[in-house]
Amino acid sequence: MTPLLRLQPGRDRRVKSGHPWAFSNEIVMDAAARALPPGSPVRLEGDDGVKHGIWHFNPHSLIAARILDRQAQAAPDAAWFTARIARALALRERLGLARHARLVHAEADGLPGLIVDRFDDVIALQANTAGMEAATPLIVEALRELLNPRSILARNDSAVRGLEGLPLETRLLHGSEAQARVEEGGLAFAVDLLSGQKTGWFFDQRENRARVAALAKGATMLDAFCHTGGFGLMAAKEGARQVTLLDRSQPALDLALASAAANGLADRVTARRGEALETLERMIGAGERFDVVVADPPAFAKTRKDIPAALRAYQRLARICAQLVNPGGFLFIASCSHHAAPPEFAAAVAEGVWRARREARLLASTGAGPDHPVHPMLPESAYLKGQLLQLA
Repeated sequence: MTPLLRLQPGRDRRVKSGHPWAFSNEIVMDAAARALPPGSPVRLEGDDGVKHGIWHFNPHSLIAARILDRQAQAAPDAAWFTARIARALALRERLGLARHARLVHAEADGLPGLIVDRFDDVIALQANTAGMEAATPLIVEALRELLNPRSILARNDSAVRGLEGLPLETRLLHGSEAQARVEEGGLAFAVDLLSGQKTGWFFDQRENRARVAALAKGATMLDAFCHTGGFGLMAAKEGARQVTLLDRSQPALDLALASAAANGLADRVTARRGEALETLERMIGAGERFDVVVADPPAFAKTRKDIPAALRAYQRLARICAQLVNPGGFLFIASCSHHAAPPEFAAAVAEGVWRARREARLLASTGAGPDHPVHPMLPESAYLKGQLLQLA
């Protein structure tokens, strides 16, 4: 029988309000609770007897419990995971994004701590909690039943796994191939699922890539922190005259250039390897300027204590990039640091642009695409922020 845990007297307000997490100081952590293996499914009740459903529990984590199902009689078995993933798949099909998309986005899809990205017949998953780590065989079974993929890989190399006491690893869970490609906007991109960043592709920027590419016809463009060149190649496809890709990873640049060649764009795409901020400052000194500049850096704020330094870094990045934009050109700058709130990020970008002595018009404040839904009770899950500006 599924173990029963109780909330502390008077500590059930957040859970009753629909929040998907319960913290360790809200749960009666007696000897029996502490002895449960990390990732165990448990029933959670208030001290008033109100049943709050089935949760994944980790006695060693600050976020001790994460909601799976509001029905106390639910059993998170293979059939349950198949139904829950099928529900997520149905949404992506309705959005027209089923074959190349974020298939599962953690709490917002009712699968806390689980990320699943689909590259047609290859799937990458990331289990960021002890519960999803323990349930991985059931998840693989569900994915095979629903999609019959050629391969399934675990990209369990996210630092947040350390908070759950989990090791970092990347491995094949099903099949023998790690090669994949993603299709977007009429282009095909090679994807490195074993050693690329995150799960190999940033599906969250899909709408932003299209928005920027629509401004790039006949333009020169700089795609900084380009990874495998999504922004730059989309702009080239939409008619950019010349695209410069900048990243510190040679393997990522090699994939970007291979994709450019495969899509008939090699004559308009060049790559430059280097640390982005240092290289950007050298570009300013060399008098290089572009009609469109994109800066999509890795997260500057890994924890809350990093926020002040991160906001200074975003301000500096905006200041540097603004100096590289031709008059009348466009700057798109993004943050994937969920600890940096949207108003703080927007203020840092505005300050940086002003310090570059550039007048700006804000055209859009953006986020992730609809295959990255947000849980209404978890504003931090709206992690991606973008600012699109035209500079005078």
